[in-house]
Amino acid sequence: MRYICMIYNSADTDGTLTSEETDELIKAHFAFDEELRRDGIMIHADALEMPDKATVLRVRDNCLSATDGPYVETKEHLAGFYVIEAPDMVKAREIAGRIPSARFGAVELRPVRMLSLPD
Repeated sequence: MRYICMIYNSADTDGTLTSEETDELIKAHFAFDEELRRDGIMIHADALEMPDKATVLRVRDNCLSATDGPYVETKEHLAGFYVIEAPDMVKAREIAGRIPSARFGAVELRPVRMLSLPD
């Protein structure tokens, strides 16, 4: 089963790591990525740009509106994600709990719903 591990960073503390801490965190992520690839667990992973680089799109009454970030009412922002393959939620939690950024923010783990077209 596929799971998405969404990494959230606090808007209050984001950017407060020293350059050395940031370098160590990046190295830890690259090592973790390699481990997941080697074990055939990782489907995809990426970091995201900061919220001020984002645009939120909404369609209301068939009219598209766009709002530049930051925009969403939240104290945390989505900073990156992993899509992994795991046999069950227990194993997925064990894997997601090892994501290096979990030490500084939060990781939301959610099963991916595989949709198919109705007949």
